[in-house]
Order: sequence, then C-alpha cells, then structure tokens
Amino acid sequence: MTIRVLIADDQSMVREAFVVLLNAQPDIEVVGEAVDGDDVLVKAAALTPDVVLMDVRMPGIDGLEATRRLAGRTKVLMLTTFDLDEYVYEALRAGASGFLLKKATARELGDAVRIVANGDAMLAPSVTRRLISAFARLGPPRPFTGEASGPLTPRESEILTLIAHGLSNTEIADNLVIAEQTVKSHVSNILTKIGVRDRTQAAVYAFQTGLVTPYGGARSHDPPAAP
Repeated sequence: MTIRVLIADDQSMVREAFVVLLNAQPDIEVVGEAVDGDDVLVKAAALTPDVVLMDVRMPGIDGLEATRRLAGRTKVLMLTTFDLDEYVYEALRAGASGFLLKKATARELGDAVRIVANGDAMLAPSVTRRLISAFARLGPPRPFTGEASGPLTPRESEILTLIAHGLSNTEIADNLVIAEQTVKSHVSNILTKIGVRDRTQAAVYAFQTGLVTPYGGARSHDPPAAP
C-alpha cells in the first residue's frame, strides 16, 4: 500500500527537496504541500494523508499547535533544524508520532515515514535522550491525567520500561529472549490499558508516572544498554 504524505513547511526549497526524496521511494507518495499551520489543517482535511511531515516553526499557527489540532486524526512526523529538548517534549505532548531532524538522510526520512504510518512511533534513542533530559528538568513525576483501564502486569511494566528507553520491538524481543510477535501483543495490551494511542505517548506515560526516572533507570531494574 502506498503511504500518502502531506508536507508542511514555510520554505519552498525545503518542501521541494522532501518531495523529491519521498517520491523517489516506491511505497511513498507526496499528495500535497502546505506553507503554514492554517494551510496544513485545510489540506489535511481535504487530502486525508497517512502522514503529515510537519515543520515546527511556521507563520501563523505553528507546527506544534497544528499537531495538537490534528491529534487523533492524522499521524504527524515532526521535522526541525532545531535540536532542542523543548521542541521534542512539546511535539510529543502535542500528539506527534515521531521527531526527526532535517539533517536526517533520505533513507532515515523514508524509514521514519514508514514507521509512523505503521503506527509504530518513531522514538529513536537520540530522541529518547532528549525526552529524558526534558523530564529531568521537570522535577518529580506528576500524576498521569489520562484514563488507565487496569494495572500492568510485571512483564508489561518491563516492556513499557524498554519502550521508554527507545528500544524497538525487535530489540525488546532480543533483550527479553521472547518472540517479536509476543512483544507486539504485549505492546497492544499496554496501549489499551494505559489509554494512549502509540509508543511515543506510552513513553511519556512511563516518565509521568515515575515508572522510568530520568537518570535512575526503571524502578525495578537498571536501564538497558543503549542499542
């Protein structure tokens, strides 16, 4: 199935470069371009893309606010030249499914779009480190304000901890010596139980509730080695 992408960036040269890079992928099609936050909201409603490639800084409604308004309707992959913790944290809280710097390679960009389109949020280790830093500055954990349908099992808590440290399903399976399909089933149960839509929001939940602490690893065991 072809992944339909809408590109939102106020710089025409940037948009054109992304169009070329993504249209060169056999399974990705750029269906539209937006020049600012207002434009992306209109075109996302009209074109119904699978993924919006969203710049953080745009005139009018910026990328963060546009992402908040699209949350739950369209998957958003944030793109920025600004490698700042505040953007990572706010993008994730706004509902973004991924975060990628504009200096990423064509392959990294294509892979990120595929990951987000498949609902397996783009939470790379480098992004996880920035997320950890952001939570470190926030102080003690705050109560989670979402709806949780039931307590996590010890295995689910263990897997959520690994998700929060940026591990993929394959890496989690290798780490715990279980089948990848088993990991996928656990991840699905975790998302349902804690009332979030993807792995990125699950990672935020893990930090907010104190299951994972910024520099102390998990409550129950040390953090895994970096993949």
